[in-house]
Amino acid sequence: MADLKQFEHHTDWQIIQEILAGKTALFELLIRRNNPFLYKTGRSCNYSREDTEDLMQETFISAYAALPKFENRSSFRTWIIRIMLNKCHRRREKLSFSKEQAGEKAINENAIPMYSSEHSDTGKAVANKELRHVIENALSRVPEEYRLVFSLREISGLNVAETAEALEISEANVKTRLSRAKNMLRKEIEKTYTAEELFGFNLVYCDAMVERVMSRIKS
Repeated sequence: MADLKQFEHHTDWQIIQEILAGKTALFELLIRRNNPFLYKTGRSCNYSREDTEDLMQETFISAYAALPKFENRSSFRTWIIRIMLNKCHRRREKLSFSKEQAGEKAINENAIPMYSSEHSDTGKAVANKELRHVIENALSRVPEEYRLVFSLREISGLNVAETAEALEISEANVKTRLSRAKNMLRKEIEKTYTAEELFGFNLVYCDAMVERVMSRIKS
């Protein structure tokens, strides 16, 4: 653990170089840094917590295997979010192709809402079932392409350029989709809602994800 603390303030790129040089244990730092972003991405694609965690594990394993190909042209965060999005889309295509029915561990159409009233306390908003129901209904009417822009921009905090790169769309499209999504929510809820990390990745789950991924890498 002391060795990890020594590298806590290193950039992702510096840590990657150390990992490629043989310090595999340092990949834990990249997992912890990016757990919240991947979790929100999976939930924004309407996957359940269980499926999201499975997709996260697959993403981290794939990213680890592809580290030698990472050229630092974009941020590591953007790069790994793009891998996560590809995993999400491929799983959905697989489900659609095989005509499987969505069950509890498949796509969750009633995912916990991402947004809360600008004037409400986050904890109270989560506890308020009526408000949660209103928000869930509103979000269910927002197409995924707009919901994902919301997630990356307003929740994960990516800037316009990073969001555009992660979704492989233009910066103009990011701005347009964000604006349209806000308008959709305003019409549905009759209020202006701001992003709140209502389903942030709990540290308990973070530790579990680290253990799962690092065990796979070591094996």
